Amino acid sequence: MRVGVGSGNPVKRRAVELALESSEGTALVDEADGDPATVAIESVPVPSGVSEQPTGHAETIAGAENRAEAVLDAGEHDLGVGVEGGVARFDGTDGLFLVMWAAVSDGSRTGRGAGPSLELPADVAARIDAGAELGPVMDDLLDTTGVARRGGAAGALTAGRVDRADALAAAVAGALGPFVSDLY
Repeated sequence: MRVGVGSGNPVKRRAVELALESSEGTALVDEADGDPATVAIESVPVPSGVSEQPTGHAETIAGAENRAEAVLDAGEHDLGVGVEGGVARFDGTDGLFLVMWAAVSDGSRTGRGAGPSLELPADVAARIDAGAELGPVMDDLLDTTGVARRGGAAGALTAGRVDRADALAAAVAGALGPFVSDLY
């Protein structure tokens, strides 16, 4: 089984590996016949089709879905996986939150799952509301570069208690539901 991850970001690829409990070559049960299949996970950089800073759940989900479908269009993959981080608000609470969504598609069906959400500090939220992107804001705040390719905002905002790969893996695991459970 070939699984394409719609990103060149190593953290997103690692999240898919964690969700599949695989580091290439581990068995995943193939629903079609119940036999284990060898899993090969490949990074496939594709566009999200949404803004650089997805805002709202709908746009963030659309980015994940677009990536999953673009992977399938780009090559010979059995599953396309899209992972997208964004910012969104929730009804009933104040504040802007970091959100994580994943989509998994085989071309005929799509599963979706969300990772943890973390409230952003007011000063970070204000900069994003003014049009900035979360990654560069976090890089500026931490006086570094490439936070998004390492622990991410989630790691920085929780002093490492939320690992970005683990958080994204939760979203991917949820999106895998229709492919690993007969309850769908």
